[in-house]
Amino acid sequence: MTPETPPNRLDRPVDERYDHVLGPADAEITLVEYGSYGDPSSRAAHERVAELRNRFGSRLRYVFRHRPLKGSFIARRAAELVEAYSDPARFWNVHVALMNRSDKLSKEDLQKIAADLSLDAEDGDSVNNDNVAQAKARVNADIASAAASGVIVTPTFFINDRRYDGPWDVNSLSEAMLGSLGHVVHSAALDFAKWAPSTGIMLLLATGIAVILSNSVIGPDFNELWDLRLGLTFAAASFDLSLRDWINDGLLVIFFLVVGLEIKREFTIGHLANRQSAMLPVAAAVGGMAVPAILYLILVPEGPPGSSGAWSLGWGVPMATDTAFAVALIAMMGRRVPVELRVFLTAAAIVDDIGAIIVVAVVYSANLHIEYIASAVAIIGLLALLNEGGVYRASPYVFLGIGLWTCVHASGMHATLAGIILALFIPTRPPPNLRALMLQADAILTAETKRGREVMRYGPSEPALEALDAIHDRLESPADRMLRHVAPRSSFLVLPVFALANAGVVMDSNVFSGHVALMVGTAAALVIGKPIGFIAATGIAVWLNIATKPSAYSWRQLAGAGALAGIGFTMSLFIASQAFSVESDYAAAKIAIFAGSTLSAIIGIAILWNAQSDSNSR
Repeated sequence: MTPETPPNRLDRPVDERYDHVLGPADAEITLVEYGSYGDPSSRAAHERVAELRNRFGSRLRYVFRHRPLKGSFIARRAAELVEAYSDPARFWNVHVALMNRSDKLSKEDLQKIAADLSLDAEDGDSVNNDNVAQAKARVNADIASAAASGVIVTPTFFINDRRYDGPWDVNSLSEAMLGSLGHVVHSAALDFAKWAPSTGIMLLLATGIAVILSNSVIGPDFNELWDLRLGLTFAAASFDLSLRDWINDGLLVIFFLVVGLEIKREFTIGHLANRQSAMLPVAAAVGGMAVPAILYLILVPEGPPGSSGAWSLGWGVPMATDTAFAVALIAMMGRRVPVELRVFLTAAAIVDDIGAIIVVAVVYSANLHIEYIASAVAIIGLLALLNEGGVYRASPYVFLGIGLWTCVHASGMHATLAGIILALFIPTRPPPNLRALMLQADAILTAETKRGREVMRYGPSEPALEALDAIHDRLESPADRMLRHVAPRSSFLVLPVFALANAGVVMDSNVFSGHVALMVGTAAALVIGKPIGFIAATGIAVWLNIATKPSAYSWRQLAGAGALAGIGFTMSLFIASQAFSVESDYAAAKIAIFAGSTLSAIIGIAILWNAQSDSNSR
């Protein structure tokens, strides 16, 4: 479950009649700055802005908006001082005077600036008293706009309405404003990644490609591709798997590592840290796994008539929820669905995924080999020692994680279990003292600037860079850092590749013959079993006072979330690949998963679309 991403677009369009603007209205580049007169960084950036205006000339329109430092009386008073005059020339005169201050601003500075500019006031506290209310309202409007635009620090720049998150030096800003190919591609990728439905769209695209190719003239070659054997050979020993197995048993470990890291974070510092808050999605997940599995066993026979098949082994297929698709649909409905419901469904889906991998490890594992299980336990012991010993480098954990995966795979248990286990031992650490780190970094950089031409030519010294690297490492725990780096790769690489390798199904009439009961039972377990399990389990948990349902969403909306949880897809396909060894059974299960997931999505959207009216009901 990823935290909410701040917006990266300008909340309020530039208004020539209202905003403070330098440059022509038809300029091809608009640079908006949210700055503070009490902030040394904003004053330093003022020089960079001047250089940019000289470099771009009439191609650049510059806009300044206020975002005074929080808690700074002087910064707020300075912003009100410049806003006390409607004359644009007066504004820019005072603006430049304040930005050119080399020392920390004081009340006396404001008095002096007012006197130097012949302002009709005795001090900075009473400048143009007739316009004070208007000035305060103007500053408040800029502060609100900054918050809505995702401004966290000052200065923050927006280039053509898009927030710029790079370095503040002139060359970096110039490249961004000129729209170099690298910057455009990087910005577009970030925009897409931050868009909530993006993961679901990638999965849908990969699924569509897999289905189309499987039913095209190259279908046989496409399906045979995933059976290609790849591996390593050492003398007489060899280790090889099919390409599909490398994806399902190897690459998918990254996905379960992310799931484990997310659930660890949520249960320690996130939305599930409080027991009452945690129990509602946990109860929903348990009910959402148990009821579909029971319904499947009721509806699906042991196997097709006249065979010794084992369709009953597929009871784990409808247990799973595809987090990406479910959360993407909720996000696309926007304000129709409260944020709290999105948090609830995401948490329940994560717990659901943990339950699914446990089921795979216990039920769908092959013959177990005790010697490899013992080796895996030994590696887990080493991971625990590293964690307890305060080893915060990720590399030892990654190295041992590879060994753990090898042992778990060789033991007969499903190898993806290694991802969950590894996540439990990736260390967290107490939050850093940001003030101390800031002072340390400032001292290092200040010392480096005194080296003169040498640092300008060659950059900071190696000891300084190593110290800055250490400060950067301390800003977040290894678990948080790994989640931040690995989660996007899981969403935009691992899951689409998995869908591409597993979602392809040949639409042959032979698949439907003899498999109707399997397909109907699987689809019904997803469409009916999931919402019933969600509602029943959460209702019992609330009735027994084990959990509390937030008032932000209604029971109807919770039922809609339960319907969306019936979108099994990724995890259902994964479990089906383990449960059905007969190709025709697996193909029929895929079709049932597609049908059940699609119907669940339609029902969930229909329930949630107009459910706002009763969102406060209990």
